[in-house]
Amino acid sequence: MLDIRFIRDNAAAVEINAHNKGYDIDISSLIKLDDERRDLQTQVDDLREKRNEIAASSKGVRPTPEQIAEGKAIKDQLLVIEPQLKTVNDSYLELLKKVPNMAASDVPVGLTEDENVVTKTIGEPTKFDFKPKNHAEIAAGRGWLDKERAAKVTGSRFTYVKGDLVKLQMAIVQFVMNALSDEEVVGKIAKEAGLTVSSCAFTPILPPLMLRTEMYDAMDRLEPRDDRYKIEGDDLWLQGSAEHVLGSMHSGEIFEETELPLRYLGYATSFRREAGTYGKDMEGILRMHQFDKLEMESFTTADDGPNEHLLFVAIQEYLLAQLQLPYRVIQKCTFDIGKPNSRGVDMEAWLPGQDKYRETHTADYMTDYQSRRLNTRVRRTSGDLELVHTNDATAFAIGRIMIAIIENNQTEDGKVNIPTVLQPYLANKATL
Repeated sequence: MLDIRFIRDNAAAVEINAHNKGYDIDISSLIKLDDERRDLQTQVDDLREKRNEIAASSKGVRPTPEQIAEGKAIKDQLLVIEPQLKTVNDSYLELLKKVPNMAASDVPVGLTEDENVVTKTIGEPTKFDFKPKNHAEIAAGRGWLDKERAAKVTGSRFTYVKGDLVKLQMAIVQFVMNALSDEEVVGKIAKEAGLTVSSCAFTPILPPLMLRTEMYDAMDRLEPRDDRYKIEGDDLWLQGSAEHVLGSMHSGEIFEETELPLRYLGYATSFRREAGTYGKDMEGILRMHQFDKLEMESFTTADDGPNEHLLFVAIQEYLLAQLQLPYRVIQKCTFDIGKPNSRGVDMEAWLPGQDKYRETHTADYMTDYQSRRLNTRVRRTSGDLELVHTNDATAFAIGRIMIAIIENNQTEDGKVNIPTVLQPYLANKATL
C-alpha cells in the first residue's frame, strides 16, 4: 500500500492515478478518516499516560480517593474511545488498502487494455507451406494430452500431460534453471541490455503451493477472490503464481544492503479458476485451472528497483530468443498494469494455430507497495532502515511456451522440431 504521508501530500495526483488505473477512490474520505484516527489515538495515548502516572504515584502506598476516582473516570473514557478508535482504524485501513500504487512516469495512460503499446516486434510470424494446426490438434494426434479422463477424475479445464510432452516440459525447466542460476549468463544479459546491475544469479526454489490469507492479502494478489481456490476448513489458499509465495517469504525481515539484490527462480504448480473464458481458449492447455510456471522474484533497494525490472524484461527476451520464437513486447497502460504495480511489460509469442500473438510473459515492478504491508526492509550501509522494492516476472509459463514451441516448430506430418538449446535435455533429439 502507499504511505499515508505521501497520499496526504499528493492527494490530487493519487486520485487521478487511481482513476487512470480504473479505481474509484475517495481520497478526501481517506484523509478525513486519517485525521479522525490520529485524533482518537492521541486521546487514547493521553488517557493511558495519565493512568500510568496515577499508578506510578501510588506505587507502594494506598491510592487516595481522588486517585481512585480519576482512575475510574479514565477507564470509563477508554471504554468509550478505544472501540471508536478500532472502528475508525478498521475503516481507514480498508480504504487505504484500496488505493493503487502510483504508475511510473513512462506508463501510457489508458482506460482499456486496447491502449497498451507495442514497443518492439522480434521476428516474423512463422510461415508454412502447409496449413498449420493448433497445438491441441497436434497433441491429440501424438497422445500427449488426455483431457477426457481428467474431466472424469477432476472436472473440466484439467488434463493429463503424457509422453514426450512431459519430457519437453522437464527440458524447458532444466534449461531455465541452468541459465538463470549461472552468474555469467545473468551478467551477459545485463551487459547486452546496457544495464548497470548486479550479475547475481537466481536461487532455484520449490515453494509451498499454499499460503495464508494474511500473506496473500499483504501481497495484494488475493483479489479477485472468485479466481482463487480456498482450502475449505483452513486459513489457506492455493497460490495463483509462484511470486505469491516467493514475495511473502521474507515478511517481517530486515536485509543488510550487502545481501541485495536477492533473486529467486520459483517453479510451482499454480491454480486459477479462469472464469469467463471460452472458445479457442478452452482448447488444449491454453487456459487451465492448474498450470506450471517458472517465476522470477527479487528484492532490491529503491535505487536498484527500476533497473531490476528492466533486467527481468531483458531476461524474458533472452529466453524467447534462445527458443527462436517470434514475439513482441508490450508496455501496458495504466488500466492494465494492475493495482500493486508501478510498471508492467508483457511478452506475446506468435501462435500460428491461432494466427495471432498471445501473452506468454509478464514483468511487474511494485516499488515498495508490497513490502510496506509485508514489513520487509533493508538496512542501508548508512544505518538507515528502508522498505525494499520488489519485482516479479514470468520466466516461462510452461503450458503457453510449449504451445508456442509446438505450433511454430510443427512439421506437415504432425511432429515437432525441438529448439537447439533444449536438445541436450532431450537426449539430443531434434524432433519429437
